[in-house]
Amino acid sequence: MAKILFYDLETTGLKSDKNGIHQLSAIVDIDGEVIEAINLKMKPFESDIIEESALEKCNVTLETIMSYDSPISQKIVLDKLLNRYVDKYNTKDKFHLSGYNNASFDNQFLREYFLKCKDEWFGSYFWSDTIDVMSLASYKLQNKRHELKKFRLSDVSAYLGIEVEQERLHDALYDVELTRKIYYKLFFNRNV
Repeated sequence: MAKILFYDLETTGLKSDKNGIHQLSAIVDIDGEVIEAINLKMKPFESDIIEESALEKCNVTLETIMSYDSPISQKIVLDKLLNRYVDKYNTKDKFHLSGYNNASFDNQFLREYFLKCKDEWFGSYFWSDTIDVMSLASYKLQNKRHELKKFRLSDVSAYLGIEVEQERLHDALYDVELTRKIYYKLFFNRNV
């Protein structure tokens, strides 16, 4: 049984050791079917640096993110979701983590989030070999790469004929939906 956690994060900056998460969205995909989705909005930890440019990109304000629930309370919600689908004590039962450019960005933030929450079970929920849809798209489109000026999520989606609502980009839930659509379009020639 293929268990994939498609996910995306919106952060307060680009450095996982200094900045934090303010939105975490995920889709539980089991054998190609959406089973459940979550959209968690959280205030950063007190020690997280908040960069105005990162908030502007996501079209949120400092006041807005500071009104969100605590990161610890949102971790409890995330844990409940993960525990419904993975037995963290069974080394053969894990999610494949999948996102767009998650191997070089989101995974580090997610791992750091677990540590900030004093949770050392990250590797018990997720296989270490991530499914990075950006890398997969790069491989599948290597002979057509020159046709794309940029290789952002929105560019690859549009190139593949997936409708993109520009005003919704950089909302983690919307971005994870696009990521999943790219994955299935590229590898199964299937619209989801």
